[in-house]
Amino acid sequence: MASTPESKVKAKIKAILKEHRVYYAMPIGTGYGNAGVPDFLCCVDGRFFAIEAKANGGKTTALQDKNLRDIEIAGGVTCILNEDNISVLGNYLKFIKEPK
Repeated sequence: MASTPESKVKAKIKAILKEHRVYYAMPIGTGYGNAGVPDFLCCVDGRFFAIEAKANGGKTTALQDKNLRDIEIAGGVTCILNEDNISVLGNYLKFIKEPK
């Protein structure tokens, strides 16, 4: 099966998360789950971190935006990554891990 542009972005995200020893889960959207949940739910040194992956200029939906906002309101950290900005993820993870 051919890789989609978004699956390539997700593969790069997985590699960076593994490199930084970040726990992550990728919820599968089904009729029984919550719609609009980010692609990656992560734990970075005890902090909740969610990532939505996009490709080819894809935009988040209103429901995805709501979920990202709800995570931030609850004290989590979120980001939207694509092929143009994925290179910042490593530095972002280092920032999250810094003592506050």
